[in-house]
Amino acid sequence: MEKKNIVVVGAGYSGIAATKFLAKKLKSKQEYTIKLIDRNSYHTMMTELHEVAGGRVEPTAIQYDLQRLFCRKKNVELVTDTVTRIDKENKVVKTKHGSYDFDYLILGMGGEPNDFGTPGVKEHGFTLWSFENAVRIREHIEKTVAKAAIETDPEIRKAMLTFVVCGSGFTGIEMIGELVDWKDRLAKDYKIDANEISLKVVEAMPTILNMLSRKDADKAERYLNKKHVEILKNSAIVEVTETHIKLKDESILPTYTLIWTAGVKGTSDAADFGLESARGNRLIANEYMEAKGYEDKNIYIIGDLVYYEETPNKPTPQIVQAAEQTGHTAAQNILATINNSEKHPFKSNYQGFMVSVGSKWGVAELFDKIHLAGFFAILMKHIVNLKYFFDIRSGYYMFQYILHEFFHIKDERNVMRGHTSRNSNVLWSVPLRVFYGSVWLVEAMKKVVGDGSYLHPGTWFGSGSWFTDTVAFPFTWLQEVTTGASGSEATGTVAAETTAKAAHFGLSYAYGEEPMLVFNKIPHWFSSIMQFMMPNKEVALFFQKFMTIFEVCIALALIAGLFTWLSSATTIALVITFCLSGMFYWVNIWFIFVAFALMNGSGRAFGLDKWVMPWIQKTLGNWWYGKPRSIYGKK
Repeated sequence: MEKKNIVVVGAGYSGIAATKFLAKKLKSKQEYTIKLIDRNSYHTMMTELHEVAGGRVEPTAIQYDLQRLFCRKKNVELVTDTVTRIDKENKVVKTKHGSYDFDYLILGMGGEPNDFGTPGVKEHGFTLWSFENAVRIREHIEKTVAKAAIETDPEIRKAMLTFVVCGSGFTGIEMIGELVDWKDRLAKDYKIDANEISLKVVEAMPTILNMLSRKDADKAERYLNKKHVEILKNSAIVEVTETHIKLKDESILPTYTLIWTAGVKGTSDAADFGLESARGNRLIANEYMEAKGYEDKNIYIIGDLVYYEETPNKPTPQIVQAAEQTGHTAAQNILATINNSEKHPFKSNYQGFMVSVGSKWGVAELFDKIHLAGFFAILMKHIVNLKYFFDIRSGYYMFQYILHEFFHIKDERNVMRGHTSRNSNVLWSVPLRVFYGSVWLVEAMKKVVGDGSYLHPGTWFGSGSWFTDTVAFPFTWLQEVTTGASGSEATGTVAAETTAKAAHFGLSYAYGEEPMLVFNKIPHWFSSIMQFMMPNKEVALFFQKFMTIFEVCIALALIAGLFTWLSSATTIALVITFCLSGMFYWVNIWFIFVAFALMNGSGRAFGLDKWVMPWIQKTLGNWWYGKPRSIYGKK
């Protein structure tokens, strides 16, 4: 069988989308192999670079290992290398360390910052277009504030504490928003007054956030003004030095930090590939994402690198939605060629735009109809990001995203204002865990011992125990079997027994009162489920024996701190089942809330989870995902 090679260059949003799509659709075609080549062994969530640069999350929070993303895709080979040349006639991709034949080639190498030839930007400015850029900005800001804190010259100190963002697009506004949130922490750590830190946005245009409606953009501008961010509009930067920037009106703005987000162009790495290009180094493609002039070579361009005019003089925007959609289009058309079917022209479907201004406030436009601001805009952005992980089928990184954005956050820098992110000491829940497990053990042992003596095991499993031939469940169809009564008589008997005593509602036991059942009548729908699960006495006897042993195991697990989260979650399900079965009282409803409290990782303090859970995570991770490496494709 002749092997066919599909090579995808670039593991950005477009490359990941195309590779995932092809891997799924070609799963049954073993003759096709997909090689994904990128200079890094990870995928960077580019839309969250500002969170790393602004000190909100740790750098690894936006870094997603490619092997974890493609671990179960046997038809995908990962290569960590840099593409240097494309031999279009012989259909070979040349890299620094090798070469790869291709039958189909997808170029999705992305873009890079466009400084428009402004003097000094490359030497003295900071760009925000890669993982390395974000880390460099973060480290620079921390070092600059630390130096400024001990600087005695007031003018130099002021310049060092002035942070300027050039460009008021999504990246620029999101970056300045992170600095607004970070300012107080920087001031506290380096013992300065937060009011000394000055934040500015410099924009050459007369308005900001020009991809949004003016109404939403103005909301963002008012919010930034409220946070004391100075916005300089109609102020193009004409020169950048180490200590200041020069504006077109000849004014000088002293600063040691200029973050340039003013534009983007196609990556310069593709400039020498010999493909026809348009403005901004972008490579021209037709409506099928095929490289212009090389349609017969099966070369496709996607993502920020592609130049395709959806309408005259209006190319696809360099945004995530366009990147993913061009990636899907190219992948669909490769499949169409393979299957000898009709190709699919690119049709964009941009569902809206969202911009965060810090961790707690943002603006969003959805479907040109829905306009959100503040809490709901940020919440929507999180939902969209979570959907992205669903789209690329990565439950692991979806979970990691939730941890980083909602739980492992400092200084209340999340949409929940820190209410979900306090790092509390689980030591104080250990006594509760042990007590709770002991309560379950006592209750379970009652079902084992029955009327016998705890000190004499030989008397266990007798009268009153759940291990006899008497059904303990109060279900009418089982009572019929046990008592020989008719259905109506049995129902009446159970109801009469339930209501014979005057029960009193209460969440704690009051002396002399009869506690009230949560449900004194089993809901019909739940009764149907139980009757399906336990249709006769034999099955019911098995269930009650199994349940008793299961409760003992849960009790011992809680006491030992083993699988505490799972044990607590299981107890919640059990208590709900007991409630619906008419076997649980309101005075014991605290069982549910204690179980929720113990799901905070309480088993990792003086419990076996401290050792067992890390071992399981490591072992299962290596088995399912493999061991991450810094370089892929090397034998």
